Amino acid sequence: MKKLKQTKRLMFGLVAAGCALGTAFVPTARAVVSDEDFNALKALVQQMNGQLQSLKQTNQLNQATIQQLQSKLVETQRTAVEAQQNSIAATQSQPAPRVPLDEATVNHNFQILGDAEIQYTKADKQNGSFVFADFAPIFLYRGGDRILFEAGFDFGLQNNAPNGGGYLTTINLSFAQLDYVINDYLTFCAGDLVLPLGTYSERTAGWLNKFPDDPLAVDLVPGSGVGAEFRGAIPLGDSGKLLNYAVYGVNGPGSSDGTGNAGALDLGGNVGITSDGVNSNLHQNLVGGARVALFLPFKPHYDLEFGLSGQSGEWDNVGSHLWSAGVVDAALHLGPNFEAKGEYILSRFGSDDLGQVRQQGWFVQAGYKLAGLNLEMPFINNVELVGRYDSLRDGFGTTTYRNSAGFIYYITSALLFEGDYEFIHSSDPSQPNSQLIFQMSYGF
Repeated sequence: MKKLKQTKRLMFGLVAAGCALGTAFVPTARAVVSDEDFNALKALVQQMNGQLQSLKQTNQLNQATIQQLQSKLVETQRTAVEAQQNSIAATQSQPAPRVPLDEATVNHNFQILGDAEIQYTKADKQNGSFVFADFAPIFLYRGGDRILFEAGFDFGLQNNAPNGGGYLTTINLSFAQLDYVINDYLTFCAGDLVLPLGTYSERTAGWLNKFPDDPLAVDLVPGSGVGAEFRGAIPLGDSGKLLNYAVYGVNGPGSSDGTGNAGALDLGGNVGITSDGVNSNLHQNLVGGARVALFLPFKPHYDLEFGLSGQSGEWDNVGSHLWSAGVVDAALHLGPNFEAKGEYILSRFGSDDLGQVRQQGWFVQAGYKLAGLNLEMPFINNVELVGRYDSLRDGFGTTTYRNSAGFIYYITSALLFEGDYEFIHSSDPSQPNSQLIFQMSYGF
């Protein structure tokens, strides 16, 4: 194209020069220009015209070649896209080959989590002391795409019984369960299960609790039970709403001395083997329970959960009395800095000596992280203020109310220094009127 333009400019220049010369020197040209010179100039013009036509033909040929190449490129791209789509469809229609797990992969699927605490308490009418040191590891193992195993232990160190020497070390199995993921909405669990009676036992106990001690009412229901469970969640639309559910059957509460007296009720001792080695449930039938909850997210860090749960079945050895409990739980998050939650617990059980025993209690607690004030003060931004109110009616004539106010200082996201001051009002004269608790907690 560049050569064609240069040739055009040269030809037009020569023609223009010839015309100018012809115009300026017409009378003289007739006398000077010979036929031989004229013919030579004519031949030169014809030669240049021929070159111009040749360049035009070459340009047309190049344009046709370019169009053909473009057409072939479009066809090649279409063929490549179709081949890619066919490859993806073939891959999705065939299951991925299962690769045997090597030792490195197996070790990678094993983890140890948990928490550790040390606590100091000063109550009125009592000496201040470090009450206990606690280490609670949780072992997690993933045996493939569907099999999970988890077990939690609790190692504790505290003072021995009154008039006893030294200290007491306790080792307890908190839970141990095998999970099989059936599908995205259903999981089967078996073993020593963390029971979904409310949410405190599953989500708040230990290092996750915003207070150094537990709410009074959580002792009215068992934290674990030996049996089997189906649980999962069903999405409600595309906005993140969920319907959580759990249905289970476990051995349930038992009798600590084999009688049906109210004081013999043991919420966590019935694991199916008696002290004389007999493999037997302490009563004839299993205990059934369930929980259903609605989770409603509004936007990131803003959500509400409301749940109902219950459990009912025999507890005494001869099967003549029932134990049942119901729990209402709720949790609210308003941004990353505010959280409120609470539970109401009601339990009933029959007995030989006291008849029907009714127990109830509830708690509500809230926390606010001062980082939400945007004060740009490092020490202040690491503080969370917490408050709690809880009560308990034990069914044996004792009523207790407690108000707690405290703080959490986040040294790191996993290392916490907690403190709270509690005002206690109880009909039991042995209970202190107030106490101050400090605790150092570490989650790993």
